[in-house]
Parts: sequence; C-alpha cells; structure tokens
Amino acid sequence: MHKGRLVTRRIVGMVMLLMGVSALDILARDSASSAGVATTPPMASATNPSASANEEITLLKQQMALQQKQIEQMQKALEEQKGLLEQLTKVGSATEQAAQSAQRAKPAAGTEQAAQPHASNLGEVASTSPMIPQSQKKVENAIAPMGAGPTTISASGQKGPELTEASPLTFHIGEATLTPVAFMDFTSVYRDHVTNGSIGTNFGSIPFQNSAYPSNLGEFRLSSENSRIGFRVDANVKGAHVIGYMEADFHGNNATNVAVSTNSNTLRERLYWVDVNTGRFEVLGGQTWSLITPGRSGISPVPADIFVSEDIDLNYQAGLVFGRIPELRFVFHPSKQVAFAVALDNPDQYAGGNGGSGAITLPSALNTSSTYQGELDYGSGNTLSTPNLAPDIIAKLAVDPNKHAHFEIGGIERTFKLWNPNTSLSYMAEGGGGFLNLNFEVFKGFRLLTNNYWSDGGGRYIYGEAPDLIAHADGSISLIHSGSTVTGFEATQKNTMIYGYYGGVYIGRNTAYDANGTSLIGYGYHGSSNGQNRTIQEVTFGFDQTIWKDAKWGAVNFMGQYSYLARNPWYAASGQPAKASLNMLFFNLRYTLPNSAPTLGK
Repeated sequence: MHKGRLVTRRIVGMVMLLMGVSALDILARDSASSAGVATTPPMASATNPSASANEEITLLKQQMALQQKQIEQMQKALEEQKGLLEQLTKVGSATEQAAQSAQRAKPAAGTEQAAQPHASNLGEVASTSPMIPQSQKKVENAIAPMGAGPTTISASGQKGPELTEASPLTFHIGEATLTPVAFMDFTSVYRDHVTNGSIGTNFGSIPFQNSAYPSNLGEFRLSSENSRIGFRVDANVKGAHVIGYMEADFHGNNATNVAVSTNSNTLRERLYWVDVNTGRFEVLGGQTWSLITPGRSGISPVPADIFVSEDIDLNYQAGLVFGRIPELRFVFHPSKQVAFAVALDNPDQYAGGNGGSGAITLPSALNTSSTYQGELDYGSGNTLSTPNLAPDIIAKLAVDPNKHAHFEIGGIERTFKLWNPNTSLSYMAEGGGGFLNLNFEVFKGFRLLTNNYWSDGGGRYIYGEAPDLIAHADGSISLIHSGSTVTGFEATQKNTMIYGYYGGVYIGRNTAYDANGTSLIGYGYHGSSNGQNRTIQEVTFGFDQTIWKDAKWGAVNFMGQYSYLARNPWYAASGQPAKASLNMLFFNLRYTLPNSAPTLGK
C-alpha cells in the first residue's frame, strides 16, 4: 500500500514539474514580447506620431490575443494532465484493493495445478445433467443446467478477472459462499407398451409380444418428479479449498395414494458429499457419483464433469456404468493434464432383480431367506442387510492433453463371501473389471465419445442389469461375466444441442447342476425365465433447445428424446417370442434458476 502511494506521489510531482516548466516558458516568451514593444517602437513613430500610436495599439491587441490563445492552450493542457492524474490515482487504488483482496483470499498452494482443462459446454441441459456447472468452464452459446451463469465467484466472494456480475442468488456467510441451486422439470413420456409407468425406464423387463395387456397397451405420463433442489458451499480453510454439495429430486419411494387425487412425490437424496482440495491432493467423502462413472474431463466430483448422457429418461441410457453411492476417494493431481484416484465404494453382493432385470436361480437347498437369499441382494428387501466383506476398490487414471480430448482408464476389485449354514463352510471369490473411456472434439461443437466396460462379477455397476455371481450346489461362488458400452456423439450449435447414443449390455451365461444332478441352476440355462437377459440394447436421439436465458432471471429449455429399446433373453420357451422391443418418446420443459458456482481452488 505504501509503495502504491509513493508511486502516485512521484507521478504527481512529475506532472506538476512539467506544468511549471510549460508555464515558465510561456511567461518568458510573453516578457520578451512585451520588452520588444517597449524598447523597439516602429520606425514610423519618428515621423508620424499618430500613426505610431495606432500601430502600437494594434500590436498590443495582437499580443493580447496571442497571450489569450496561449492561456487557453495551457488550460487545456492542465485539464488533460488532471485527467491523466485521476486515472493514475484510480489504478493505484485498484492495485491496493486487489493486493488486499488477494491477501484475504489467498488460494491453497498448488490449486492452479489442480484445475483440469475442460471442454467447452456441450449444452448439458438434459434432465439427467448436473445441477451446478463445471466450475472452471465457460458457457458458450447454451445454458448449462443448475447454476450455469455468465459469472463465477471465488470462495471469498470476489469476482474473477473476467466477470461482470455475481449470481443474484449467491450469498456469503463469513468466508464461505453458498449457492442455492434448483430447476423445475415438467416431463411427459409415452411408451408403446406398458412397463412400470415411471419416467425412469426399467430396461431389463420390457414386455414380450404376447396376449398379455402390457404388450397390447401403451402408457402415458406427466410428471415433475425429476425437478431438483440443492446447494453448494465453498470456503478456503487452512490452505485447502472445501466444497460441500447436496442435491435431491422427487423420485423417491412414493406412497400408495399418489395417483388419484394428488401426486405427492417423495423427496430423495441424490448426492451429499464434502471435498477437500489442497492443490495436488484431494479427499472426498459422502454420497457421490462413483469413481467408476465416466467423466467428461479430469477427475472431479462436480456433477457437470460427469458423463451420464443427456437423456431425459431418469434411468439414463442402457449400458451406462455408474453408481451414486457412498464413497471415500483420494485423488492426486501431478499436473493440469493428469489425475489419478483411488476410491473405496459401498459394496453389495448382487444377485439380480434391480431395474426389472432377471435374478439368478439358487440351489434348492440354499434358496431360503435364512440361507443365500438372505446373504445376497435381489434388488429389494436385502439392500442394506447384505453381509458384505469389504468395500469395492476402484482406481482411475485420467488424462486431458487439451480442452478437446479426455481419456481415462481404470479398474475395479470386488470381494464376495457366502456362508453355507447346511455345511458350516464359507466361500470367497475375488472379482473385478476394467473400463476405457474417451471423448474428443472432432471439430468445434461436435464431440465423439465412447465408454466401455468389461467385468467378472461387476454387473452391479451396469445399473444392476447383470447379476454378480451364481452359487453351485455346494454353496461355492462362480462369477458372471458382463460388459457394456455407451458410444455416440454430442453436437452444439448456438442455442441448440443434438445428441445420439448407442447403449449395449451383454450378460454372460453361467450355469450349474443342482444337488440332484439333473436340474439346472445359475443364469442363462436352458429352461430359465425370460428375465435372464443375454443382451439389452438401446438407440437414442435427442435435442435440447434453449428458448430463453438471462443471467438475472434464469433459463427456459425445451427438450425431446426418442429411444428404441430391445432385449433378448438366453432362453425363450417354445412358441414364445425371443425378443422384446419398446419405442419411447420423451418431452421436457425446464426452468432453471439463475446462479453460478464458485471457481474451484480460487
């Protein structure tokens, strides 16, 4: 601050010195002119006094006019110097304020290295998109959902260097910044066959073409349950940047009376986590998108950095690998382009049955609630009582060579353990899988992507479409192979985004004989139910149109999605169809509140 004042004083002194020199020079010229008039009268004065007097008067008038002109020039120069001085004073004051602000909100050491390069916004406005935008990126030609605004602010509440105004809903408590976030969705869905009536599709249980009413009737529904509410809190604490994030929707377990007189949708926790970032190192704990979920850039818990498709369907795209579960995550950022993470995820010994998928067939001696039925999760009833041995371990390496490309590779390790009460023997098995994900911008606004996964006992993470294991007659464990892909494109042009994806799931056959030596058990055997799927495939096209947006008032978007879904079981009884298919059409109208997320690490 003292240095700024000293510089200002020196500048003022130099300006005043220049002003003084200019004034002295003018006065000297004026004095010389005056002296010339007094001592050197015109030659005509000796012979014609009257003419001489007139000439002197005329000369004096000319000199006065010249002096007046010089005075006006000096006044103009003074005004210009005064304006320059005021500008220099403002610069000095701004420099002092910036230095004070930087001292108060000094970021954690190395936070610049923690920031990952991010791709330009691709119109992340579909209903499954995150509530708060990717904190380092700039929105281009489209409104990003849940918090995308024209400005970002630091944890200390100061505007960034390129910002013009703060979000009208963001406010500060001490050194923390709180950003409330929300959007309102009004969703319609039509399916040409009856599934479950929800705006989330049960991919594994679409009906076969037979005489039952689900295959001969369609279904239509309007809903607001995908609307979201939440908040984000940012603060700098002892050299680290801390983010607290909470997000909820209304897609919870509804009561039985929600369709007649009222639609009282139930509030549901989606995400609730805390992240501590010191620059190179980062720790996260809470309910979050699992590390196994594909990323759009870097390794980040911020929802806009996660790929879950742009689909309106609340259950996303068939083939998507993800989890939204409790996780403890450790991340190392060796550079801006590279990140490596290891996570411990909440485990689940899964036997099928979630999302309409088929469950395994257990040996008859272990097919009771007091035996293996109680030790495995069938998608309902045993969700939190399954006796899991150890957490799932996930590792991921992400590389972002520039803002146009993102590459990640990783794997998962799983542990299973069952106890046979009939023989008092326990059995263990180690499973795992790997994934390879890539997205890159081919040209401005057009991006290709592919996310691929293969596992031995990792079907739980393919939205539960594949069981993890089967049990032999003696109770021993055998793991099921399964894999999936979501491959497609996303394109943004001004306020319009279009996208297309292919999603595919493959579930391997794994069978055994029961204790009698003749009956088949497991998954995919001859005579199994038509819910034991071999493949599930979905082709999707959609659009997102920004109708209106304003930094102070929010945004309105209109979206559409068409999907063709098909599934093939391992076994179809004689005379029964071997394939089930479904056409779906979604439309969604969204209003997004105006807000903006603080910049990570700032």
